[in-house]
Amino acid sequence: MFLNHVGQQLLLTKTITHCKVKKTQQGSALVIAIFIIIVMTVLGLALVRMLNTSAESVAYEVMGTRAYATAQIGVQWGGREIFPLGTGASRHCDGSTVSVNNNSFVSPQTLNPPSGISNNDGLANCQISSLICKDLKYDGVAYFTITSTGQCNVGGIITSRTIVIEARSL
Repeated sequence: MFLNHVGQQLLLTKTITHCKVKKTQQGSALVIAIFIIIVMTVLGLALVRMLNTSAESVAYEVMGTRAYATAQIGVQWGGREIFPLGTGASRHCDGSTVSVNNNSFVSPQTLNPPSGISNNDGLANCQISSLICKDLKYDGVAYFTITSTGQCNVGGIITSRTIVIEARSL
């Protein structure tokens, strides 16, 4: 601390300059803090959106697997109807017995799918929406095409899968 007039003036100038610098720097910390908050919010929202999309994707995959299993039940049931166990003979899609001697074509038949699929806990809200059988007999061999479409409806979202199998008589 100076006792003379020049020294006191110098001390007073330093204090005023120091106060001016302090006031101009106070707002920049606030701007940086707001910028960091905004960036962190945007990153957080992007992460939440990615998690929601991932969860939705898994839900669609599960529904698709359930619809596939339902369609698989349909083609297996159709195969059992065409090739009944223990008989050794195949049948036409319309249920008539395949004759060995003549060539024939039976127009596509819609089979009645088995009931009670939705009673299974794993396939609740699922059904076989279409089960179609086509057959052709040529040169003593019967050829079959079975098409099954499984469909699941959960929460208004419908997922379906279609399976086609081809078989022939021995």
